This record gives sequence, C-alpha cells and structure tokens, in this order.
Amino acid sequence: MPSEDAVAGKVALITGASRGIGFAIARRLGKMGARVSICARDQAKLDQAASVLRGEGIETLAIRADVARSDQISVLIQKTLQELGPIDILVNNAGIGLFGPFHEFGEADWNAVLDTNLKSVFLMSRAVAPEMMRRQTGHIVNISSLAGKNTFANGGIYCASKWGLMGLSGSMAEDLRGYGVRVSAICPGSVATEFSGQSGKSHSKILQPDDVAHAVAALVTQSAESFISEVHIRPTRKP
Repeated sequence: MPSEDAVAGKVALITGASRGIGFAIARRLGKMGARVSICARDQAKLDQAASVLRGEGIETLAIRADVARSDQISVLIQKTLQELGPIDILVNNAGIGLFGPFHEFGEADWNAVLDTNLKSVFLMSRAVAPEMMRRQTGHIVNISSLAGKNTFANGGIYCASKWGLMGLSGSMAEDLRGYGVRVSAICPGSVATEFSGQSGKSHSKILQPDDVAHAVAALVTQSAESFISEVHIRPTRKP
C-alpha cells in the first residue's frame, strides 16, 4: 500500500488556501512532509494562514495572487520554483459562488464565477503541466463539487462552472496520463466553510474541510501505476 511518506519533501501548490478547504489541504499535506506554497487574494488572511502553518512546523511559502490572471500566475509559479523547487502537486481549490435565479445576475457575475472556478484551473494547470510532463511525474487535483454532477434551483452559474470543470478535468487526465501526470477531481457536497452559507445546519450533517483534505491525501499517495480520477464525498447523515 502507498505510504504518506511518499509526499515527504515534495512541493505542493494550493490555490485559495488562506482558509476553509484550501487551508485544510495545505495543513494536511504539510503534516505529511510536503513543502507547501499557498496563494489567495486577501493578503492579511494569507499571512495569517501562513503563520499558523509555520507555527506547526510546515515549510510554507505564501504568495498573494489572483489565479484568474495569467500574469500573476507566472509570478506565483516562478517564485515557487525559486523558493521550493519543481511543483509535484497542484491543488486547484480557489472558488466562489453566487446563488439565485440565473436571470437576476449580470454578465459581470457570470465572469467572476467562471473566471475563478474554471478559467483559473485552465491557467494554473497549463502553467505547471509542461514541467510535470518533462519530469514524467506530478498530480493535479481539481476541487469541484457535487454541483458539477447535479443541477438545482438558484445554482445556474455555479453549476455551469463546476460542470465545465468536470469536463476540463476529464480531458486533462487523458492529455497527461501518458506522461505520468495524474489528474483527479474531488466532488464534495456542502462543506462547513464561510463559502457554503450552511449556517443553521447540524454540524454532524455537513462535511468538514478536513474531509476534503483527507481525500486529497488519499489521491496523492496512490501508487504510481494507477490514479483515482473522480471522488464524491457526502456526509454520512443527510442534511
């Protein structure tokens, strides 16, 4: 069976990692011995997250970046390479959501969600893929959602972004598997974060960020001869 030691010394870049799911993933991989590069748009929250991780003995590089902008991604990748080394694991976690009847949103709302949830994954993955292909190793994990498999009222823009992400993830996996680079998508249900807006629901009936982090850990410790392409995560008790 693969060991968590397989991650020790590797470089993991996690987007949207200043809080919630992204922070939990950075912490989990860091505790497994990875050297983590984290990014987010809010400098204050990013600095706070980095301070906590470093306080727990995790080697952490924190870089403010908007991953929907290719120029900022270039700086992010370059700094990570210079400070930590080649990127072994990329976790595309950055995401936002707007919920309500689709016809009540404007074009700017559509662009904001699709740029963050879908375009950023394309840009980030495109930036790291060539080096992973050259080295014949690497793992890209895209944090999607069960909203990428199901539709629901008031979820039009969000669902569109996550359905698109599932299509992109599947095609990326086919493009890169011949180079030893594995691509996986994780689809959680509602997770208890500031993003989810699940206030009022029982803590025992909703997923926690660590549940998603656990799935990431399982994926990146899978033996090199295979990869898990898609993971669905649901709470044991229905909300």
